[in-house]
Amino acid sequence: MELENNVEAINNQLNNVIWIDVAKLSDVAIGWIMSYTPKILWAIIVLWIWFKITKIIANTINKVMDKQHLSPMLKSFVISLSNIMLKIMVIVAAAWVVWVQTSSFVAMLAAAWFAVGMALSGTLQNFAGWIMILLLKPFQIWHFVEIWGYAWSIKEIWIFNTTLLTPDKKRIIIPNSDIANWSMINYSAEPKRRVDLVIWVSYDDDIDLVKATLLEIAKADKRILTNLDITIWLSELWDNSVNFNYRFFVKSSDYWPTKYDILENVKKTFDKKSISFPFPQRDVHLYNEK
Repeated sequence: MELENNVEAINNQLNNVIWIDVAKLSDVAIGWIMSYTPKILWAIIVLWIWFKITKIIANTINKVMDKQHLSPMLKSFVISLSNIMLKIMVIVAAAWVVWVQTSSFVAMLAAAWFAVGMALSGTLQNFAGWIMILLLKPFQIWHFVEIWGYAWSIKEIWIFNTTLLTPDKKRIIIPNSDIANWSMINYSAEPKRRVDLVIWVSYDDDIDLVKATLLEIAKADKRILTNLDITIWLSELWDNSVNFNYRFFVKSSDYWPTKYDILENVKKTFDKKSISFPFPQRDVHLYNEK
């Protein structure tokens, strides 16, 4: 009987303790809510005002860049970066309103950024390569370039990689860091481009007739820029042919069609004027030995 009374007394004490703790916790919670609710409401108001301000600033930056006629890639980068920075300022301001230690908050952000940077070092290199492409502008969309000995067109430039399109419509994705750190030939950067051809004729053909015919073909094609030099000269005397260097300038966009059309016209015109193209040949002398 005495044992049962002791157990009952202990249970009563435990219930009293739990009730006291719950009461204390509820008092603390109510006190916290009463204390921080105005601050949280004020922080929401600050966030709303700051987001409005950031929108106005972003629109102002956009209008300024439109007046400066900046590249669309650089424009999108500046707007994205400014939005990120302004939103970070909004978060810090809201944290300050609810009495969060901003110095600790900034230190936490810096530590998190350092950890992410270490984990994504390769990705950050590609991002840096994208920035270099935007600033240095080695090429633009649909420029025809040669990288690693291959020629292709620039289709899209993203933050971390660049999409290339081959003439046979194969899509190739290359990290921006590789493009930024590699040598490149840009065939579309200049408005004009020179076409270099080598024309072979036989030793029996009239050299002056060949040069006059080539000049006539070049002047007849309106895509060839006659205000620039059209050069035709005898460059080499090979075993079976006389070689002429045939050079002229066209617009960069007209390079390939003009080159192929000129070669076709050279063949047709030479056939009409009986100018022959040499074939590889070898003279064989037979001796009758007794």
